Amino acid sequence: MSEAPNPSEQPPVAPPTGFPPAPPAYGQPPTAYAGEYAPVQMGGYSGVGQIRGTGMSIFLFIITLGIYGWFWYYNVHDEMKRHKNGDGLGGGLALVLAIFAGIVMPYITSDEVGKLYEMRGQPKPVSAMTGLWSFPGIFLLGIGPIVWFVKTNGALNDYWRSLGATG
Repeated sequence: MSEAPNPSEQPPVAPPTGFPPAPPAYGQPPTAYAGEYAPVQMGGYSGVGQIRGTGMSIFLFIITLGIYGWFWYYNVHDEMKRHKNGDGLGGGLALVLAIFAGIVMPYITSDEVGKLYEMRGQPKPVSAMTGLWSFPGIFLLGIGPIVWFVKTNGALNDYWRSLGATG
């Protein structure tokens, strides 16, 4: 009886002619395609938030009778938490607090924005104390909350711009 040939002893078969060569092995994906931005990573932090125009945001606050404020709090806190890889209040909890305990949000938001600067070793342009412009600052002819928003949103926009955000 003859033994069956061992496949490992047979010479390799060349690919058929007339076909294109096999694609190269998998490697690193491209960093970005034309028109796209690669995510920014810095010291364990990732993601860049959106720049929101201060004047337009104030206009939307007024036109929507404050509803835009909930949207703003949710998005701002969600972006900051993603940027800090899960550290921070987050959009969902910020929204719940804004709806049910809105008076605390200016203090918390200004503090979170200040912490973004602090984690980079920079002085904080805003802090929880900035929230005092909102309350009791509202009793200063009603302009206190506007001052708070201009300071806080401006500091946040400046931070995102320093990471390459445009808008």
